[in-house]
Amino acid sequence: MTESVPEVVAAPLPADAGAAHAGAALAGAASESATATTPEGAAAADRAGNAAGRAARNRGRRGGKDRGGRNAEGAPAAAQAPAPQRVHPALEQLAGLYPHLFGAVFRPLKRGIFQDLLAAHPELFEREALKVALGIHTRSTRYLQTVAAGEQRHDLQGQPVEAMAPEHVHHALLEVYRRRKNQKGRPTEDLLPKLRNRMIAAFEASGLTREAYTELVVGRDDAANAILEEAFAEWAARNAKAEALLRAFEASGSTLEQFADMYGMDPRSTGQQLERARKLAAAKAAPQADGGAAD
Repeated sequence: MTESVPEVVAAPLPADAGAAHAGAALAGAASESATATTPEGAAAADRAGNAAGRAARNRGRRGGKDRGGRNAEGAPAAAQAPAPQRVHPALEQLAGLYPHLFGAVFRPLKRGIFQDLLAAHPELFEREALKVALGIHTRSTRYLQTVAAGEQRHDLQGQPVEAMAPEHVHHALLEVYRRRKNQKGRPTEDLLPKLRNRMIAAFEASGLTREAYTELVVGRDDAANAILEEAFAEWAARNAKAEALLRAFEASGSTLEQFADMYGMDPRSTGQQLERARKLAAAKAAPQADGGAAD
């Protein structure tokens, strides 16, 4: 049985150095100690607070350090800065060997890339280390963004060799959305409209019917399934609007420019909606034509 690295996961794992971590961890808020409920307790709290204030001012005058370059807790001052995150050594090697896949720009990897790498570099990569490195890479936000964009899978030479499965695109879209929504320090922004638009685009790019697509991508996450249903509702509303526009355009006998000017619309976007309606009409007519030919 061949081994492979997972393409998308529901639970976030550590990302590469250049990517956001999957599902940012919630910062632990410091809870206050028990408050005084008696006058004696309140006075004691005041005395403690005054003493703490004097100590803080004294530390401030000394630059926040005690003798020997250490802080009040005795830890070296340099230890206060967070250490830079290390990149997995195998990922550094992969970026050097295959910059077109693991470098500044990520590309979706073909299935079986793990075996291809072991075969190409039997002496370079230790099997388990390579598996861990590829797992980190394929769970990184940057990699998931390429999957969510629907890019094709690539081989070691950087050639596209396989289309991305619709369900992988869909689940990558959801995972990237979750990570962005939970990102600390991100401005409050409603990301759902963008997610629904991208879901609609992914569905249309799949070429599948709504029923077939739903069967592929729906899972046990009720919230995710509800977002998909909302996207389908928007898609149906767009279709109805485009079809009504096409009927009005055909009945007007006007050119595109005249029709758009008549309704105060942009000719370019009007043309796109009309083209959308024509494609919908052709798609609906195709099964009927096939059925007539079979008869």
